[in-house]
Amino acid sequence: MKMSVFISSGLFSDLFYKQPLFSRSIFLTVFIGLLAISSALAEFLEDGEAASMEGAKSFFLKKEYSLSKPYHGSWDFGGTTLITSEYVRLTSDTASQSGSVWCTTPVTMRNWEAHLHFRVHGSASNLFGDGFAFWYVDPSNRFAGPVFGNQDQFRGLGVFFDTYSNHNGPHSHDHPYISAMVSNGSHSYDHDRDGTHSQLAGCTAKFRNRDHDTLAAISYVDNVLTVSTDIDNKGMWQRCLRVTNVRLPTHFIFGASAMTGDLSDNHDLLSIKIYEVDYPKRSSDIRDLTTDYRNIEPSAEASEPEREHVDQPVPSRWTGFRIFLLILFSLIAIAAVIVGLYFYYTKQEENRKRFY
Repeated sequence: MKMSVFISSGLFSDLFYKQPLFSRSIFLTVFIGLLAISSALAEFLEDGEAASMEGAKSFFLKKEYSLSKPYHGSWDFGGTTLITSEYVRLTSDTASQSGSVWCTTPVTMRNWEAHLHFRVHGSASNLFGDGFAFWYVDPSNRFAGPVFGNQDQFRGLGVFFDTYSNHNGPHSHDHPYISAMVSNGSHSYDHDRDGTHSQLAGCTAKFRNRDHDTLAAISYVDNVLTVSTDIDNKGMWQRCLRVTNVRLPTHFIFGASAMTGDLSDNHDLLSIKIYEVDYPKRSSDIRDLTTDYRNIEPSAEASEPEREHVDQPVPSRWTGFRIFLLILFSLIAIAAVIVGLYFYYTKQEENRKRFY
């Protein structure tokens, strides 16, 4: 029963005024405490709901865009991708691998939500990589490349699940790290800076080597992009990022890819479930009647301005040798001082013996 209903029903007043004066104060204190807890719980539950579903009437599973057991249907597999009865492995825990999966059916719906059931795991405890990506891109952008196994300068949306930090500068953050990027084909993902120069937003998410299911929800509803996760096995979505004024066209395709370099991990997909969101249109919104959503240019107003890539200074190969020489000469100097003092005091001692 909601607190507002409880108060307005008269049950509250009946219980309250039938109590002795001292009991009333205790009763009121307990009630106020329950009201505060109820309010906090409601806020917590609201914050944990799935991505950007406020005001949505319903959403429907679209099997033609989804990837699930037994992993047949309108999906292509490339690179090192291995299909098993339980999962699709994009890369194994082996260096220099790159794999991908792509839905061959262009997406015609405006509002959608993708649920990823995935697992990233490996034998290494400290050094591992590189991560995987979820894509909603132009059908021509599905070639192997350096961005988590897919090509750079893509047109559309990339959501990156980055497990290895390539950047130790002022924009560094804890990894694994989830970020999103929208590109019109002219922007590059700066892998050496973990995409911080071009990301919309991001969050740290410790999804690697978990003993339970790890899930992510990527929602695009009414030009709002939301990414949520459930990596703590709580059965609730935790918001990672939310960006407004994101414009993506229809007739792009869904996909996922992963890559390993010198470091490696298993990158497994258990399922990708795509839902169409039936979002109520505003009565004043007549854009649906006049806008050709197929020809929208991918864009996002909140994207960080692209900055020039500045390489970190490469240490001189002589640096280590110079340090070695400095230490060596310092030790020689200290040894010389010690030897000099030894001979000095020895000479002084001999002079004293001669005197006596």
